[in-house]
Amino acid sequence: MSAGLPGPGQAAHGAPDLPGWRHTYAGKVRDLYLPDGDHPAGDVVLVVASDRISAYDHVLPTPVPGKGTVLTQLSLWWFEQLADLVPHHVVTADRGPHGVPDAVAGRAMVCRRLDMYPVECVARGYLTGSGLAEYRTTGEVCGIPLEPGLVDGSRLPHPLFTPATKAAVGEHDENVSFDVVAAQIGADAAERLRDLTLAVYTRAEAIARERGVILADTKLEFGTAPAGLGGAGTVVLGDEVLTPDSSRFWPADAWQPGRPQESFDKQYVRDWLTSAASGWDRTSDEPPPPLPDDVVERTRDRYLEAYERLTGAPLT
Repeated sequence: MSAGLPGPGQAAHGAPDLPGWRHTYAGKVRDLYLPDGDHPAGDVVLVVASDRISAYDHVLPTPVPGKGTVLTQLSLWWFEQLADLVPHHVVTADRGPHGVPDAVAGRAMVCRRLDMYPVECVARGYLTGSGLAEYRTTGEVCGIPLEPGLVDGSRLPHPLFTPATKAAVGEHDENVSFDVVAAQIGADAAERLRDLTLAVYTRAEAIARERGVILADTKLEFGTAPAGLGGAGTVVLGDEVLTPDSSRFWPADAWQPGRPQESFDKQYVRDWLTSAASGWDRTSDEPPPPLPDDVVERTRDRYLEAYERLTGAPLT
């Protein structure tokens, strides 16, 4: 999902009616609204982060209270930390007649519409997840050979740009090589996205490490700006950034390669879904079951702890 105009999405999952805004798209977690009339900032979109949570390409039936606020507020904090590296798409997160409606204040941003690149820009500093699965099969990640003997949680010699194709809601992103991205969007644009992705990861990894948090990997989305935002064609950071939904955050003092790591992201939900306790077969056509109250509460606590550790302040 991005601040461009996606194609038709799935059902709105109870997206609220907002005066002055017209609901136009529901993603796994976010809802997009267009202004009913002209907006003083020009071509904008209202991006509302819901409390929905997704796992294994399913939107789960149980929300996590407060999650949308964590995603939005943490994204806003990170956009400020990265502003000297790359411009972002946020116009305002303040309430007001041309800002965020009261009903979604705290979990919404008015953003400039961008022409989004059809690429999930992933940076990995540690080997885990789909990268680990690919490495175990081929010895490579997205066409990049890695040394033998790496295990789950191994720190890589240097961060890798491991892009993926964007998938529709309910489908799975597919890891691809840099050459595939270059063939799709052009070599110059692919190099620019790679360089920006690695620059953002390097900055964010250092900030997180100072706060006792390992940023194992993250997913970014970029678009090109309309005239007036650094000049037409400027690459702009869109969507959310460096949240527990788009990144893997691990407590640095518990890091131990060779096993799954403790985390501040939604790994707790994934682990419960694949446990015997859930009774769900991931390979079946059945949707996942509702989350128990204790799983919801522990997941909420992890999101809040990620915010507080990274920003150094409680969420207000």
